Amino acid sequence: MTNNLHQALPPALPGERREFDSPAGKLSYYVAAPAQSAGEAGLSPLLLIHSINAAGSAYEVKPIYEHYRNRRSVYALELPGFGFSERRKRRYTPRLMTDAVLAMVAEIRRLHGDAPIDALALSLSCEFLARAAQEKPESFATLALVSATGFNRRAAVAAAPGSTRGMPWLYGAFTVPLWTRGFFTALTSRRSIRFFLEKTWGAKEIDEGALEYSWLTTHQPGARFAPYDFVSGFLFSGDIRMLYESLKLPVWMVHGVRGDFVDYSGTVEFAHRPNWLIESMPTGALPHFERLDEFIRRYEAFLLKRANG
Repeated sequence: MTNNLHQALPPALPGERREFDSPAGKLSYYVAAPAQSAGEAGLSPLLLIHSINAAGSAYEVKPIYEHYRNRRSVYALELPGFGFSERRKRRYTPRLMTDAVLAMVAEIRRLHGDAPIDALALSLSCEFLARAAQEKPESFATLALVSATGFNRRAAVAAAPGSTRGMPWLYGAFTVPLWTRGFFTALTSRRSIRFFLEKTWGAKEIDEGALEYSWLTTHQPGARFAPYDFVSGFLFSGDIRMLYESLKLPVWMVHGVRGDFVDYSGTVEFAHRPNWLIESMPTGALPHFERLDEFIRRYEAFLLKRANG
């Protein structure tokens, strides 16, 4: 019987895939840029960051990446523990992921000069992007947070700076040698992945390519290590609400209204901040898969407004 752990992982996105060493380990990213005569002049490079879940991958930003690949330089980072980035066993934390984001930003600025970049992240990765921007605000022109975590009722309870919501007892239960591999295999069956994607979309109709790539990426060596830290809470920042409040950069926050990820009650505290624009769309948690044209129109309206002051 074929060992699925050794099945080759195809690229998640078109364009060139590159790797480099960083303080967060070996990182992989995709890059595409228009021909010199075809691009839109004056646009900053755009960094895209996928979400964190048991089957997270750069495929999650594919519609946005494909839209911009012939318009501006676009980069899609694979975070530690996912894709072709390093997947070794270690503790996956907001600090590690933030270091990866900062390393990727430094790589982009090395290639393009020191001008600040636009960056967009999905779901839990919005927390890492926000922390990176809080630590290195000069590196960013704008932030886009898509279905960001940290706006629900639980996140309103502030914890110590740099803390996480990790539950060691839960991590211990997931990693008991007797069943740790078997549990992850069950969690990442096609049936389970479809179940969770339907919760993400808030509908039975999902992107079938996302299902297939999710299954492939979870059947790679080391695929379970980062997800176990995720489901045990170690990748959630205890101080995220205070972190969002500290941001001075222009922030576009957009979210859907269907599915399991619709508690954005905390956004009321940010709605009147002059540097924040909060919008919703009649979609699930990945609005760019369902209504790409509207998503891009809203995002570019935000960018244009910020560019014009």
